[in-house]
Amino acid sequence: MHGEDVKIWVYHARQCDPKKCTTLKLKRHHFVRVTHKVKRLPLGSVILDPFSERAFSPADRERLERRGLSAVDCSWIHADDVFELSVRRVSRCLPYLIAVNPVNYGVPTKLSTVEALAAALYIAGFGEKAERLLSIFKWGLHFITMNKELLDSYARARNSSEVVELQKLFVPI
Repeated sequence: MHGEDVKIWVYHARQCDPKKCTTLKLKRHHFVRVTHKVKRLPLGSVILDPFSERAFSPADRERLERRGLSAVDCSWIHADDVFELSVRRVSRCLPYLIAVNPVNYGVPTKLSTVEALAAALYIAGFGEKAERLLSIFKWGLHFITMNKELLDSYARARNSSEVVELQKLFVPI
């Protein structure tokens, strides 16, 4: 199927409980390639970075197909330091979404690595691949159900600016 060959890499900072780590489970199912060095993330891939000034949008689809998608798996406590390491990449932040993972259930923007990857894939038009990643977790597909209106809206946007404008409609004041 077209676009289902998006390559996914994750920098794993070894800061989480391996039993609860979504990245390691994705690796066991051969959905992602894991590296323990930020420099090993492919240049040109889109890296999901909550501190980026540009929002992820469907306009990033072509880059995903050509260069792949990268994420960083680290503790939210250490996120500032870890994401400083990735500044020379094509970084994008995800728009407003609600976590459903057991650690941060119901918390806006505190997504697990699999939720972040699936959100980017869904927004870029790779919904089936997003669902495949999430399907290996008991709670996984609930992420799409809970965020369906948001994800569908972002997926219809043309670019980062439109995603930011749409997000304003959903963020509680």
